[in-house]
Amino acid sequence: MKDILSPAAGLHAPAVKKRRDAAAELGKSGNPAAIAPLAAALSDPHPVVRSEVVQALGRLGDSDAMPALITALADPEPGIRCAAIAALGKIRDRAAVDPLIICLKDKDITVRIGAAEVLGKLGDKRATQPLTSLLEDPFSEVRDSARAAIIKLTKK
Repeated sequence: MKDILSPAAGLHAPAVKKRRDAAAELGKSGNPAAIAPLAAALSDPHPVVRSEVVQALGRLGDSDAMPALITALADPEPGIRCAAIAALGKIRDRAAVDPLIICLKDKDITVRIGAAEVLGKLGDKRATQPLTSLLEDPFSEVRDSARAAIIKLTKK
């Protein structure tokens, strides 16, 4: 495993690109010690950096990143919420089910779709009823994602 001190220091660089690159490098490190500095970087003022941080946490694939990723589900940027949903899907920890169920009510269509898809992959039947409420969503893409997730959940 790589030393994370150098890339972690880059998370505090003045340049956005350097902070983003540092987050990417930490995500590729495979080192669970990268979770703490990445989690702290979720408060970065620039959405590009926060997005890379969320993706890096997902690449690490460690359940210890769950609290930070769940926090990222409340980010004001829909793209970051979507990235957090995707990262939670990579980690596949059922502790994400309840926070993802909350995302089914998000105002952003892509967040609702992503949450439905990941809930289907996680296979926890607790999501069946909340997903059913999306069958009335005004957007067909959301309805289709919810339907597909429900089918996955009811086959198990």
